[in-house]
Amino acid sequence: MQIKKSSKMNNVRYDIRGPVAALATEMEKQGTKVIRLNTGNPAAFGFRPPNITDILESRLQLTAAYSDSKGLIETREAIAVYERSKDIPNIHTDNVYTGNGVSELIIMSMQALLNNDDEVLIPSPDYPLWTAAVRLAGGKAVHYLCDESSSWYLDIEDIRRKITPRTKAIVVINPNNPTGAVYPKEILESICNLARQHKLLIFSDEIYDRLLMDNAKHIAIASLAPDLPVITMNGLSKSHQLCGFRAGWMVISGDLSGTEDYLDALTVLASMRLCANVNAQAVIPAALQNPYFAKDELLPSGRIYDQREQAYEGLKSIPGISVVKSQAGLYMFPKMDVMMLGIEDDEQMVLDFLREKHVLLTHGGSYNWNMPDHFRVVYLPEKEVLVDVIERLRDFLGGYVQVKKGG
Repeated sequence: MQIKKSSKMNNVRYDIRGPVAALATEMEKQGTKVIRLNTGNPAAFGFRPPNITDILESRLQLTAAYSDSKGLIETREAIAVYERSKDIPNIHTDNVYTGNGVSELIIMSMQALLNNDDEVLIPSPDYPLWTAAVRLAGGKAVHYLCDESSSWYLDIEDIRRKITPRTKAIVVINPNNPTGAVYPKEILESICNLARQHKLLIFSDEIYDRLLMDNAKHIAIASLAPDLPVITMNGLSKSHQLCGFRAGWMVISGDLSGTEDYLDALTVLASMRLCANVNAQAVIPAALQNPYFAKDELLPSGRIYDQREQAYEGLKSIPGISVVKSQAGLYMFPKMDVMMLGIEDDEQMVLDFLREKHVLLTHGGSYNWNMPDHFRVVYLPEKEVLVDVIERLRDFLGGYVQVKKGG
C-alpha cells in the first residue's frame, strides 16, 4: 500500500532539522561524535536555566487540569505586564495567547489568516518556520531582502516593490535569526508606514529581545504602532534557556477594530488544541519577574559574549569567509567567497564538512537565502570547542574541491 503526503506539504521544509541533521544522527548511531551547531539549544551546551523545581512542585495539583484555551489568567497577566514594559499599548489579557512554543503560535496565526495564494512578506534570510507555516496554510511566502552590506538591516525599498493586492501581512524578526541584527527605530517606523498604507497585519518575532550585546537596544515594533494591529511573539526558550518547556506566547495589540473575525478564528484554533502545556504556563510568571535572566552572560567576560567574540574573530580569519558580527541572539551568518572556494551548492558543502570533519552546520538555503554562499553557526559551545570547530573549517575549506551532485 502506498500512502502519499498531502499536497499541502509541497514546498514545506524545515532544513534546520532536515537531511543534513538526519545524516548527523546516522553518523552518531555508528559511533561518530558530532559537534552539533545546527540549533540554538542552550541546555545542550551546559547552560543552566532558573531553578523552577519549587514552582512546579507547588503548582502540580493546579496544573494537572486543562487551563483556559488561551492560558492561565495569571500567566497571561504576567505576559501583559512584561509586554507593556516594552511600551506596547492597548494590551488586554483577552488578547494574550500562550502556546507550546512560539512555533505552534506561528502555525496557528497563519492557519487563521490565509486563504489560498494570499501573500505574506517574510525576510530573507528568515527563521524558516515562518515560510513553512505560510505555505502549509495555502499562502505564498514572498521574501524581502535583508542587506548584508548594511548590518543586515531590512531593505525597505525591496519590501515596497513586493507588496501586491494579495499581500496580507508582513513578518519582522527582530532581533533577527540567523543574522543577529537588531533594527533601529527608523527602519521599524518605515515598516509601520508601509503597513498603514497597504493595510497589512504586522507579525513581530521577538524571541531574542532579551539576548542583546554591545549596548544594542531592542524596540518592539508594536510600541510604534498603536493605530495598527500587531501580533508580537515571544517566550522563554532562549532568554531563560528553557527550550524543552515550550513556553511561548503571542500578544495582539494596537487598533483591533475590524479584526474580530480573525481573533475568533485564533480562539477556535486555540480551543482545538485544548490548551498549551499548563506546567510550562505556570513557570512563566515567576520567570518574568527576572526577564533578563541571562544578562550577565551577555556582558564582556560573560559566556555568551565571549563565545560570540571567539566565533567572530575565528570566522573572519578564515580565507574566503567574511562575517557581520551579531548584536543579539545565538548565531552568526557568515558569507563564503564562492568563486574563491569553488562552491556552487551550500547544502553540499555542509554535508561534506559534516562527513569529513564531524561538525553539523546549517546551509544558507535553509533560511530561504537565494545564493549558495552562506551558512549559520551557533556560538553556544564553550570557547575551546569553537576554536576546534574554526580550525576544522579552516582546514576543510583550504583543501575543499566540491564535486557536483551526481558528478
